[in-house]
Amino acid sequence: MTAFLFCCTGYPEAAWLAALRQHLPPEVEVRTMQAMGDPADIAYVAAWMPPDGLLASLPNLKVIFSIASGVGHILKDPSVPAHVPLVRMSDPMQWNLMAEFAVLGVLTFHRFLPFYLDNQKDGRWEVRWPLDTPTRPVGVLGLGGSGRAVAARLTDLGFTVHGWSRRKHEIAGITTWAGPDGLRAMLPRCAYVVCVLPLTDETRGLMDRAFFAALPDGAHLINIGRGEHIVQADLLAALDSGRLAGAFLDVFDQEPLPPDHPYWRHPKIIVTPHVAGELLPRSAMKVMADNVRRHMAGAPLPNLYDRALQY
Repeated sequence: MTAFLFCCTGYPEAAWLAALRQHLPPEVEVRTMQAMGDPADIAYVAAWMPPDGLLASLPNLKVIFSIASGVGHILKDPSVPAHVPLVRMSDPMQWNLMAEFAVLGVLTFHRFLPFYLDNQKDGRWEVRWPLDTPTRPVGVLGLGGSGRAVAARLTDLGFTVHGWSRRKHEIAGITTWAGPDGLRAMLPRCAYVVCVLPLTDETRGLMDRAFFAALPDGAHLINIGRGEHIVQADLLAALDSGRLAGAFLDVFDQEPLPPDHPYWRHPKIIVTPHVAGELLPRSAMKVMADNVRRHMAGAPLPNLYDRALQY
């Protein structure tokens, strides 16, 4: 018996289980935490916030699939077996959703939406003339699948796009930069910065006082990567000083964001509840099922988590 365990805390199971059963090979039985059966049958797990110790208790586990592009929610459990391949979610539909949300964030500021919403509250009719889009460059931090989708969508809208990553990439239509020196060279050119980076030891706290000081006055930040990329006190200081004109934040150090957090009431911050790249069952489960078929056929798995690189 080969079984696939769906273990995703907080997810409405019905749609996900239906999509899994539709796409998985018929010889793979889908199970849930409530009806797991013999742990020795479990070869594959789809995981989001699995209970500590669960993965280590499955003696024949072959692959762990993350229901997210990141894997921190799984590796918070130190007992996760290091020899079992861990596959990050890499779903083109999710990339598209991330790109949509990045565009939403950039255009919110580019077309003065906060200004007009404030005017609506006061019944005030006041026009700001549009900015010249090609002269308002966007910097995209992170050039994986999501970052490339973001860069492509913004380029299609007429923005001049710069992309930064740990290693140099060549991507048609955008100017790319790499490493600490590349970041320092890129930031002064960016009216908007969109972060879609993975969280690693190198990227944690990347957006600090020096980062914000390198941006031109009046720049805007859109963060759909991870909350830990930002040094909170430094962001607030940059906004209060006018160095940054606004921030559109979808991810946070602590989620849900506590009701008393200063982000909620800051006049230059827009908060959304980590919704930029939600997964859709019909697409995400097909990606996962295709990877199960690859593994069963002995083919290499894509998007394996590299414990040395931390993504």
